Amino acid sequence: MEIGKKLKELRIKMNLTQEELASRCELSKGFISQVERDITSPSIATLVDILESLGTNINDFFTDSAPEKIVFTKDDMFESEDAEQGRRIDWVVPNAQKNMMEPILITLKPGGRSFRVSPYDGEAFGYCVRGAVILHMENKKHKIKKGESFYYKSNAEHFIENAGGREAAVLWVSTPPNF
Repeated sequence: MEIGKKLKELRIKMNLTQEELASRCELSKGFISQVERDITSPSIATLVDILESLGTNINDFFTDSAPEKIVFTKDDMFESEDAEQGRRIDWVVPNAQKNMMEPILITLKPGGRSFRVSPYDGEAFGYCVRGAVILHMENKKHKIKKGESFYYKSNAEHFIENAGGREAAVLWVSTPPNF
């Protein structure tokens, strides 16, 4: 971590000059300049004083948390295609396996099918965006058309297939992540 650079960013964010910050901390402008350029390092007590003058504390200053990404675009997606099975999977939220749920967009060509999902302790939700699919759960089949959804506990083997004559797409979400 570049302490000086981060201190300078905070100072500018607070609309303070080096001279104003130095005055608030009872330091010299030259010392603040050297700290911001990483030429010198402040003692912990001096750093605490500087941070307090900048409206933060040492804990928050060294907690380097990136802002949570909320919106994802097509450029963020990861795609996997299996031509033999007639399917394409788009992971619509990258690295979702670290989250509590994992959404994918699965596109099936006519005759295509998803992977078989073994039973697990969780739940699944799907929304048919285009076409129609058949949801297979153990020995039962459920037809889901465009605009319809499915939701179930994932305690049985399951998969979807496109038995129709045109491409189908399903937004499929599992919790915990399973894809």
